[in-house]
Formats: sequence, structure tokens, C-alpha cells
Amino acid sequence: MFTRSMCALLLACAAVAHAQQYGFGEAPSPELVRAWDIDISPDGAGLPAGAGSVASGAKIYVERCAACHGAEGKGQPEDALAGGKGTLASANPIKTIGSYWPYATTLFDYVRRAMPFNAPQSLRNDEVYALVAYLLNLNGIVPADAVMNQTSLPAVRMPNREGFVADPRPDLP
Repeated sequence: MFTRSMCALLLACAAVAHAQQYGFGEAPSPELVRAWDIDISPDGAGLPAGAGSVASGAKIYVERCAACHGAEGKGQPEDALAGGKGTLASANPIKTIGSYWPYATTLFDYVRRAMPFNAPQSLRNDEVYALVAYLLNLNGIVPADAVMNQTSLPAVRMPNREGFVADPRPDLP
């Protein structure tokens, strides 16, 4: 299994090799590699400092997310974020945060990296924590007074945590 550091080193080596082989481009600076090294592990490794409450997340959701995901994550006009409980084994599974996702930390990673769709990576860490708290609350996973941070987020037990099977292949060097 590749660690964050190994991936960053691999990226830097590939860029150097590319620049040397084709005669254009340049090796990334350590600052550039660090800027792209933002992945979050299921156990919470890589989570940044910050915190956000369900109440703060509700306000941010209305401003930044509801136009695509609808009121309370119902999925109008786009993908539903809430609901779907008990549907995975049905003929029409509804894959939402609460029904499908195995780790709350993956939700943080995705929101931080890719949302909002029209301005990815524009949210501050506190805003991402707040949105994640709100989305987890919408799915009945955390209470309305929950605050998510580096410690509380990895401790969240997602309903479909056991629905995924670990890759049985041995770790790669």
C-alpha cells in the first residue's frame, strides 16, 4: 500500500523524468507537491486542523450546495446526499452518504477536494468540517449538536462500514 509520502515522491519523480525525457515542463517544487498532498485516510491520517458544527454546516449548505443537491440533500436536481437507508440490497439501491459510504473521513476528503462543483477546493477546512457535520446529521448519523474535527470525525461509525470487503492482495512495496 502506498503511503501519502510515497505517492508524493512518486509524483515528483514522474515529473522530473517527464521534463528530462521530453524537454519541457519542470520538476515540481516541494511546496507544489505539498499543496497536492491533501488525501485523507480512513483512519483520519491527513485531516487538517479545524472544526465545524451541524448548525454552521446547514448555513453553508444553503449557500454553496443546495442549488445542485436540493434542500436537505434530497438530490434535486442532482445526486441525493441523504436517504437511501435499507435500499442497497434492493433492485433500486440509493447510494447516499448514509446508506453507502463506509468512512466519514472519505466524505471530508471528497468535499474538500471536489466541492462545490463550480469551485473545487475553495472551502476552508472549518467549512468542510461543518458541511460534513451537517451531511452526517441529515443522514441520522450524528446528533444536531455535533461538532466535527480531527478527533471526532474518524470516530464516526458509518452505517455501511462493514459493507465493503478489504482488498486481499498483499501490500505493494
